[in-house]
Amino acid sequence: MSIFDKLFQDYAGDLAIDLGTANTLVAVRDKGIVLNEPSVVAIDSDADRVLAVGADAKRMIGRTPASIIAERPLKDGVIADFDVTEVMLRYFIEKARGSRNYPWSPRPRVVVCVPSGVTSVEKRAVFEATVSAGARQAFLIEEPMAAAIGADLPVEDPTGSMVVDIGGGTTEVAVIAMGGIVVSQSIRTAGNEFDQTILEYVRDNYNLTIGVRTAEDIKIKVGSAAPLEEELDVEVNGRDVLSGLPKTVSVKSEDIRTALNRPLDEVTKAVKDTLNNTEPDLGSDLMFYGINLTGGGALLRGLDQRLRDETGIPVHVSPTALYNVVNGCARVLEANAFNGKFVQSSGR
Repeated sequence: MSIFDKLFQDYAGDLAIDLGTANTLVAVRDKGIVLNEPSVVAIDSDADRVLAVGADAKRMIGRTPASIIAERPLKDGVIADFDVTEVMLRYFIEKARGSRNYPWSPRPRVVVCVPSGVTSVEKRAVFEATVSAGARQAFLIEEPMAAAIGADLPVEDPTGSMVVDIGGGTTEVAVIAMGGIVVSQSIRTAGNEFDQTILEYVRDNYNLTIGVRTAEDIKIKVGSAAPLEEELDVEVNGRDVLSGLPKTVSVKSEDIRTALNRPLDEVTKAVKDTLNNTEPDLGSDLMFYGINLTGGGALLRGLDQRLRDETGIPVHVSPTALYNVVNGCARVLEANAFNGKFVQSSGR
Protein backbone atom coordinates (compact mmCIF):
# COMPACT_ATOMS: atom_id res chain seq x y z
CA MET A 1 0.00 0.00 0.00
CA SER A 2 1.42 3.36 -1.02
CA ILE A 3 1.77 6.30 1.38
CA PHE A 4 -0.97 8.10 -0.56
CA ASP A 5 -3.33 5.14 -0.23
CA LYS A 6 -2.61 4.91 3.51
CA LEU A 7 -3.35 8.62 4.02
CA PHE A 8 -6.50 8.36 1.90
CA GLN A 9 -7.69 5.40 3.96
CA ASP A 10 -6.97 7.11 7.29
CA TYR A 11 -8.74 10.33 6.38
CA ALA A 12 -11.70 8.50 4.87
CA GLY A 13 -12.48 6.83 8.22
CA ASP A 14 -14.20 3.77 6.76
CA LEU A 15 -17.35 2.81 8.64
CA ALA A 16 -19.20 -0.36 9.65
CA ILE A 17 -22.95 0.11 10.18
CA ASP A 18 -25.44 -2.22 11.82
CA LEU A 19 -28.54 -0.59 10.32
CA GLY A 20 -31.20 -2.06 12.55
CA THR A 21 -34.96 -1.62 12.74
CA ALA A 22 -34.70 -0.60 16.39
CA ASN A 23 -31.13 0.73 16.78
CA THR A 24 -28.22 1.69 14.54
CA LEU A 25 -24.63 1.05 15.63
CA VAL A 26 -21.62 2.53 13.84
CA ALA A 27 -17.97 1.55 14.17
CA VAL A 28 -15.02 3.45 12.69
CA ARG A 29 -12.18 1.45 11.19
CA ASP A 30 -9.57 0.63 13.88
CA LYS A 31 -11.48 2.76 16.43
CA GLY A 32 -14.35 0.48 17.44
CA ILE A 33 -17.98 1.39 18.10
CA VAL A 34 -18.52 5.15 18.26
CA LEU A 35 -22.30 5.42 17.97
CA ASN A 36 -25.31 3.48 19.24
CA GLU A 37 -28.64 5.27 18.76
CA PRO A 38 -32.28 4.41 18.02
CA SER A 39 -33.24 4.24 14.33
CA VAL A 40 -35.81 7.02 14.71
CA VAL A 41 -36.34 10.32 12.90
CA ALA A 42 -38.66 13.13 14.10
CA ILE A 43 -40.22 15.20 11.30
CA ASP A 44 -42.27 18.41 11.40
CA SER A 45 -44.84 17.61 8.70
CA ASP A 46 -46.10 21.21 8.51
CA ALA A 47 -42.65 22.68 7.83
CA ASP A 48 -41.43 19.52 6.02
CA ARG A 49 -38.17 19.42 7.95
CA VAL A 50 -36.30 17.02 10.20
CA LEU A 51 -36.31 18.02 13.85
CA ALA A 52 -34.21 15.26 15.43
CA VAL A 53 -32.54 11.93 14.71
CA GLY A 54 -31.62 9.05 16.99
CA ALA A 55 -31.95 9.29 20.76
CA ASP A 56 -33.43 12.81 20.64
CA ALA A 57 -36.10 11.64 18.20
CA LYS A 58 -36.98 8.53 20.21
CA ARG A 59 -37.76 10.67 23.25
CA MET A 60 -40.51 12.29 21.16
CA ILE A 61 -42.37 9.04 20.39
CA GLY A 62 -45.89 9.27 21.80
CA ARG A 63 -45.21 12.75 23.20
CA THR A 64 -45.55 15.09 20.21
CA PRO A 65 -48.30 17.28 18.70
CA ALA A 66 -50.02 16.04 15.58
CA SER A 67 -47.73 18.00 13.26
CA ILE A 68 -44.59 16.23 14.54
CA ILE A 69 -44.11 12.61 13.52
CA ALA A 70 -41.48 10.40 15.16
CA GLU A 71 -41.03 7.44 12.82
CA ARG A 72 -38.80 4.45 12.24
CA PRO A 73 -37.79 4.53 8.55
CA LEU A 74 -36.91 0.82 8.59
CA LYS A 75 -39.49 -1.91 8.99
CA ASP A 76 -38.70 -5.58 9.47
CA GLY A 77 -35.04 -4.93 8.71
CA VAL A 78 -35.58 -3.21 5.35
CA ILE A 79 -36.05 0.37 4.19
CA ALA A 80 -39.68 1.50 4.39
CA ASP A 81 -39.02 5.21 3.68
CA PHE A 82 -36.02 5.82 1.43
CA ASP A 83 -35.74 9.61 1.87
CA VAL A 84 -35.98 9.48 5.67
CA THR A 85 -33.49 6.60 5.82
CA GLU A 86 -31.04 8.65 3.76
CA VAL A 87 -31.40 11.59 6.16
CA MET A 88 -30.84 9.31 9.15
CA LEU A 89 -27.82 7.61 7.59
CA ARG A 90 -26.26 10.95 6.64
CA TYR A 91 -26.67 12.16 10.23
CA PHE A 92 -25.12 9.01 11.70
CA ILE A 93 -22.25 8.98 9.19
CA GLU A 94 -21.37 12.62 9.85
CA LYS A 95 -21.66 12.18 13.62
CA ALA A 96 -19.51 9.04 13.58
CA ARG A 97 -16.79 10.69 11.49
CA GLY A 98 -16.61 13.71 13.80
CA SER A 99 -13.34 15.59 13.35
CA ARG A 100 -12.56 13.60 10.20
CA ASN A 101 -15.48 15.20 8.40
CA TYR A 102 -13.54 17.98 6.66
CA PRO A 103 -14.93 19.37 3.37
CA TRP A 104 -11.76 18.23 1.60
CA SER A 105 -11.52 14.77 3.16
CA PRO A 106 -12.45 11.75 1.01
CA ARG A 107 -15.77 10.06 1.57
CA PRO A 108 -15.63 6.79 3.54
CA ARG A 109 -16.27 3.28 2.38
CA VAL A 110 -19.16 1.82 4.35
CA VAL A 111 -20.06 -1.79 5.16
CA VAL A 112 -23.75 -2.22 6.03
CA CYS A 113 -25.50 -5.38 7.23
CA VAL A 114 -28.79 -6.58 5.73
CA PRO A 115 -31.12 -9.47 6.64
CA SER A 116 -30.37 -12.69 4.78
CA GLY A 117 -33.88 -12.84 3.32
CA VAL A 118 -33.98 -9.44 1.60
CA THR A 119 -34.71 -9.17 -2.12
CA SER A 120 -32.39 -7.68 -4.73
CA VAL A 121 -34.62 -4.59 -4.83
CA GLU A 122 -34.30 -4.14 -1.05
CA LYS A 123 -30.51 -4.57 -1.29
CA ARG A 124 -30.36 -1.94 -4.03
CA ALA A 125 -32.29 0.46 -1.78
CA VAL A 126 -29.67 0.04 0.96
CA PHE A 127 -26.83 0.56 -1.55
CA GLU A 128 -28.37 3.73 -2.93
CA ALA A 129 -29.35 5.19 0.44
CA THR A 130 -25.84 4.61 1.82
CA VAL A 131 -24.07 6.18 -1.18
CA SER A 132 -26.54 9.09 -1.26
CA ALA A 133 -25.88 9.64 2.45
CA GLY A 134 -22.18 10.26 1.79
CA ALA A 135 -20.40 6.93 1.28
CA ARG A 136 -17.78 6.60 -1.45
CA GLN A 137 -18.70 2.95 -1.79
CA ALA A 138 -21.27 0.76 -0.08
CA PHE A 139 -20.73 -2.90 0.77
CA LEU A 140 -23.39 -5.27 2.08
CA ILE A 141 -22.91 -8.24 4.38
CA GLU A 142 -25.68 -10.54 5.53
CA GLU A 143 -26.55 -10.18 9.21
CA PRO A 144 -26.03 -13.81 10.28
CA MET A 145 -22.56 -13.83 8.71
CA ALA A 146 -21.63 -10.54 10.37
CA ALA A 147 -22.98 -11.79 13.70
CA ALA A 148 -21.00 -15.03 13.42
CA ILE A 149 -17.78 -13.15 12.62
CA GLY A 150 -18.38 -10.76 15.51
CA ALA A 151 -19.05 -13.68 17.87
CA ASP A 152 -15.68 -15.29 16.97
CA LEU A 153 -17.27 -18.35 15.40
CA PRO A 154 -15.04 -20.37 13.02
CA VAL A 155 -16.89 -19.23 9.89
CA GLU A 156 -14.13 -20.26 7.45
CA ASP A 157 -13.65 -23.75 8.85
CA PRO A 158 -15.41 -26.84 7.47
CA THR A 159 -17.05 -27.16 10.89
CA GLY A 160 -20.70 -26.11 11.01
CA SER A 161 -21.69 -23.15 13.19
CA MET A 162 -25.27 -22.06 13.88
CA VAL A 163 -26.23 -18.51 14.76
CA VAL A 164 -29.65 -17.16 15.74
CA ASP A 165 -29.64 -13.36 15.53
CA ILE A 166 -32.77 -11.82 17.08
CA GLY A 167 -32.88 -8.13 16.28
CA GLY A 168 -35.66 -5.56 16.34
CA GLY A 169 -37.35 -6.37 13.04
CA THR A 170 -36.08 -9.80 12.00
CA THR A 171 -34.78 -13.06 13.40
CA GLU A 172 -31.99 -14.53 11.30
CA VAL A 173 -31.21 -18.23 11.63
CA ALA A 174 -28.23 -19.61 9.71
CA VAL A 175 -25.82 -22.52 9.56
CA ILE A 176 -22.40 -21.36 8.38
CA ALA A 177 -19.38 -23.32 7.12
CA MET A 178 -16.43 -22.71 4.78
CA GLY A 179 -17.03 -18.96 4.70
CA GLY A 180 -20.60 -19.19 3.47
CA ILE A 181 -24.18 -19.55 4.65
CA VAL A 182 -25.22 -23.16 4.00
CA VAL A 183 -28.81 -22.98 5.27
CA SER A 184 -30.71 -19.93 6.47
CA GLN A 185 -34.11 -18.61 7.31
CA SER A 186 -35.22 -15.04 7.98
CA ILE A 187 -38.53 -14.30 9.70
CA ARG A 188 -40.04 -10.93 10.49
CA THR A 189 -40.75 -11.83 14.09
CA ALA A 190 -38.32 -10.31 16.59
CA GLY A 191 -38.00 -7.73 19.36
CA ASN A 192 -40.55 -5.26 17.98
CA GLU A 193 -43.10 -8.05 17.63
CA PHE A 194 -42.41 -9.04 21.25
CA ASP A 195 -43.17 -5.45 22.31
CA GLN A 196 -46.38 -5.26 20.27
CA THR A 197 -47.59 -8.58 21.70
CA ILE A 198 -47.00 -7.34 25.26
CA LEU A 199 -48.84 -4.08 24.49
CA GLU A 200 -51.88 -5.99 23.23
CA TYR A 201 -51.84 -8.47 26.13
CA VAL A 202 -51.75 -5.71 28.77
CA ARG A 203 -54.62 -3.94 27.01
CA ASP A 204 -56.77 -7.06 26.73
CA ASN A 205 -56.04 -8.60 30.14
CA TYR A 206 -55.36 -5.59 32.39
CA ASN A 207 -57.66 -3.07 30.64
CA LEU A 208 -54.65 -0.77 30.39
CA THR A 209 -53.52 1.13 27.31
CA ILE A 210 -49.75 1.58 27.13
CA GLY A 211 -47.26 2.73 24.52
CA VAL A 212 -44.58 0.76 22.71
CA ARG A 213 -41.83 2.25 24.89
CA THR A 214 -43.62 1.02 28.04
CA ALA A 215 -44.10 -2.42 26.49
CA GLU A 216 -40.38 -2.62 25.76
CA ASP A 217 -39.63 -1.61 29.34
CA ILE A 218 -41.90 -4.40 30.63
CA LYS A 219 -40.10 -6.91 28.39
CA ILE A 220 -36.72 -5.86 29.73
CA LYS A 221 -37.76 -5.85 33.37
CA VAL A 222 -39.91 -9.00 33.66
CA GLY A 223 -39.99 -10.69 30.25
CA SER A 224 -38.95 -14.35 30.03
CA ALA A 225 -39.16 -17.33 27.70
CA ALA A 226 -39.05 -20.02 30.40
CA PRO A 227 -40.14 -20.25 34.06
CA LEU A 228 -37.92 -18.28 36.44
CA GLU A 229 -36.58 -19.50 39.77
CA GLU A 230 -38.13 -16.40 41.31
CA GLU A 231 -40.97 -14.82 39.34
CA LEU A 232 -40.97 -11.02 38.95
CA ASP A 233 -43.51 -8.20 38.76
CA VAL A 234 -43.42 -4.56 37.74
CA GLU A 235 -45.64 -1.52 38.30
CA VAL A 236 -46.96 -0.19 34.98
CA ASN A 237 -48.58 3.18 34.35
CA GLY A 238 -51.04 3.71 31.54
CA ARG A 239 -54.58 4.74 30.68
CA ASP A 240 -57.62 2.78 31.80
CA VAL A 241 -59.45 1.39 28.76
CA LEU A 242 -62.89 1.96 30.29
CA SER A 243 -62.58 5.26 32.14
CA GLY A 244 -59.83 6.85 30.07
CA LEU A 245 -58.12 7.96 33.29
CA PRO A 246 -54.50 7.29 34.36
CA LYS A 247 -54.08 3.94 36.10
CA THR A 248 -51.32 1.82 37.63
CA VAL A 249 -51.31 -1.97 37.67
CA SER A 250 -48.85 -4.67 38.76
CA VAL A 251 -47.86 -6.90 35.84
CA LYS A 252 -46.46 -10.37 36.56
CA SER A 253 -43.68 -12.15 34.67
CA GLU A 254 -45.86 -15.26 34.27
CA ASP A 255 -48.40 -13.21 32.29
CA ILE A 256 -45.76 -11.65 30.06
CA ARG A 257 -44.34 -15.12 29.38
CA THR A 258 -47.82 -16.21 28.29
CA ALA A 259 -48.07 -13.16 26.04
CA LEU A 260 -44.72 -13.95 24.41
CA ASN A 261 -45.54 -17.59 23.66
CA ARG A 262 -46.82 -16.95 20.14
CA PRO A 263 -43.83 -14.97 18.77
CA LEU A 264 -41.41 -17.26 20.61
CA ASP A 265 -43.06 -20.28 19.01
CA GLU A 266 -42.41 -18.70 15.61
CA VAL A 267 -38.73 -18.20 16.48
CA THR A 268 -38.50 -21.80 17.69
CA LYS A 269 -40.12 -23.05 14.48
CA ALA A 270 -37.59 -21.12 12.38
CA VAL A 271 -34.75 -22.74 14.32
CA LYS A 272 -36.25 -26.23 13.93
CA ASP A 273 -36.92 -25.72 10.21
CA THR A 274 -33.31 -24.66 9.67
CA LEU A 275 -32.07 -27.71 11.57
CA ASN A 276 -34.31 -29.96 9.49
CA ASN A 277 -32.76 -28.57 6.29
CA THR A 278 -29.19 -29.00 7.53
CA GLU A 279 -27.05 -31.84 6.20
CA PRO A 280 -26.48 -34.64 8.76
CA ASP A 281 -22.71 -34.07 8.97
CA LEU A 282 -23.19 -30.39 9.79
CA GLY A 283 -25.99 -31.35 12.18
CA SER A 284 -23.58 -33.53 14.13
CA ASP A 285 -21.26 -30.52 14.47
CA LEU A 286 -24.11 -28.50 15.93
CA MET A 287 -24.80 -31.20 18.52
CA PHE A 288 -21.24 -30.69 19.72
CA TYR A 289 -20.77 -26.93 19.30
CA GLY A 290 -24.36 -25.84 19.91
CA ILE A 291 -26.51 -22.91 18.81
CA ASN A 292 -25.22 -19.36 19.34
CA LEU A 293 -27.77 -16.67 20.26
CA THR A 294 -26.99 -13.06 19.42
CA GLY A 295 -28.84 -9.75 18.99
CA GLY A 296 -30.86 -7.85 21.58
CA GLY A 297 -33.58 -10.51 21.65
CA ALA A 298 -31.02 -13.09 22.80
CA LEU A 299 -30.99 -11.35 26.18
CA LEU A 300 -34.59 -12.36 26.95
CA ARG A 301 -34.49 -14.39 30.15
CA GLY A 302 -34.67 -18.14 29.64
CA LEU A 303 -34.60 -18.08 25.84
CA ASP A 304 -31.52 -20.32 25.76
CA GLN A 305 -33.26 -22.80 28.07
CA ARG A 306 -36.42 -22.80 25.95
CA LEU A 307 -34.53 -23.50 22.72
CA ARG A 308 -32.40 -26.13 24.45
CA ASP A 309 -35.53 -27.94 25.63
CA GLU A 310 -37.19 -27.70 22.20
CA THR A 311 -34.21 -28.83 20.09
CA GLY A 312 -32.10 -30.99 22.41
CA ILE A 313 -29.02 -29.01 21.30
CA PRO A 314 -26.75 -26.92 23.57
CA VAL A 315 -27.56 -23.20 23.33
CA HIS A 316 -25.13 -20.39 24.18
CA VAL A 317 -25.90 -16.69 24.59
CA SER A 318 -23.06 -14.57 23.22
CA PRO A 319 -21.60 -12.28 25.91
CA THR A 320 -21.39 -9.54 23.26
CA ALA A 321 -24.85 -10.20 21.79
CA LEU A 322 -25.72 -6.53 21.24
CA TYR A 323 -22.55 -5.74 19.31
CA ASN A 324 -21.70 -8.84 17.28
CA VAL A 325 -23.17 -7.62 13.99
CA VAL A 326 -21.40 -4.26 13.95
CA ASN A 327 -18.18 -5.88 15.23
CA GLY A 328 -18.36 -8.42 12.41
CA CYS A 329 -18.76 -5.61 9.88
CA ALA A 330 -15.79 -3.82 11.45
CA ARG A 331 -13.59 -6.91 11.10
CA VAL A 332 -14.39 -7.04 7.39
CA LEU A 333 -13.20 -3.42 7.22
CA GLU A 334 -10.02 -4.11 9.14
CA ALA A 335 -9.21 -7.14 6.98
CA ASN A 336 -9.79 -5.12 3.79
CA ALA A 337 -12.09 -7.95 2.70
CA PHE A 338 -14.23 -5.66 0.53
CA ASN A 339 -14.11 -7.93 -2.49
CA GLY A 340 -14.10 -11.21 -0.57
CA LYS A 341 -16.78 -13.82 -0.25
CA PHE A 342 -18.41 -12.14 2.72
CA VAL A 343 -19.62 -8.94 1.01
CA GLN A 344 -21.40 -7.57 -2.03
CA SER A 345 -20.24 -4.20 -3.31
CA SER A 346 -21.51 -1.16 -5.15
CA GLY A 347 -20.52 2.48 -5.36
CA ARG A 348 -19.44 5.32 -7.56
